[in-house]
Amino acid sequence: MTLTLRAAVAGLAGQAISVLARFMTAPRAIWQGIEPLALQRVYFANHSSNADFVLLWTVLPAPLRRRTRPVAALDYWLASTLRAFIGRDVFNAVLIDRRPEARTRDPIQQMVEALDAGASLILFPEGKRNSSDEPLLPFKTGLYHLAKARPKVDLVPVWIANLNKVMPKGEVIPVPLICTLTFGAPIHLSPEETKEAFLSRASAALLELRPQVPA
Repeated sequence: MTLTLRAAVAGLAGQAISVLARFMTAPRAIWQGIEPLALQRVYFANHSSNADFVLLWTVLPAPLRRRTRPVAALDYWLASTLRAFIGRDVFNAVLIDRRPEARTRDPIQQMVEALDAGASLILFPEGKRNSSDEPLLPFKTGLYHLAKARPKVDLVPVWIANLNKVMPKGEVIPVPLICTLTFGAPIHLSPEETKEAFLSRASAALLELRPQVPA
């Protein structure tokens, strides 16, 4: 397959995945603290489903979507030929090796290089899917190091609601259900702010977007 044909097939596959995601979830983007402008950003979200980044990517306006790359697990997305095609060609994901003993590249440097090339990123600071009863798992340190490396880039919290019910862990067939994605006001690393303080503040900013459950 030539590069041109491969790119064309990837483009069609991306459109098909986006249409399917919209059909199954009728996603609604709520721009609560920020406008959907074509600016470089890091969207950081809660993580409860392997479809999280697909849905977040889907609800972005087309000009933003074209320049936004998800940060995803290399071991998952390279596990099969189809996944590799979707991860690399369709979504142009920044593939991170989660195995410190096996990786050959620094994950933060990979993300910084993507930002320096003009991309925006989709990042899940929890590091893995949250299947616990807690709304959020403790954040890994990647978001802090990225904020420290490129402090002027907007870090935008995004709460994804209901997607874990659409695609429960272990299930193959999605359950149609409306999902919402609430985009909050951007945050930045403050001068002299400690890693612990920043990650706590970032986690709180994300939790503030969580839909309130009626009493």
